[in-house]
Amino acid sequence: QVQLVESGGGLVQPGGSLRLSCVASGFTVDYVTMSWFRQAPGKGREGVACISSSGGSTYYADSVKGRFTISRDSAKNTVYLQMNSLKPEDTAVYYCATKTACVSSRFGSWGQGSQVTVSS
Repeated sequence: QVQLVESGGGLVQPGGSLRLSCVASGFTVDYVTMSWFRQAPGKGREGVACISSSGGSTYYADSVKGRFTISRDSAKNTVYLQMNSLKPEDTAVYYCATKTACVSSRFGSWGQGSQVTVSS
């Protein structure tokens, strides 16, 4: 059974950093394309980062490029999202999700989400 559990969110001041973690079970993250998307109140989903299963290529939304980094740890079967230089507009619930490919707009399974609030 596929399960994804996110953690690491919280309240941070503008310019600060957070690292989100996503522990996967029921499959191996090395063999699946993994992504992070976010959803702010009253807004739709926004894919922010993706790492492909083959070769580990990474893709980022323009809104986070240069500030966010997606990575995975095979030994811990965990995917991370390092978020630096956070802005108030990054405030949202962040979800870890599987995808068939980074170019796809559809998400497969996702976790319960982790709230990130950027505010002074």
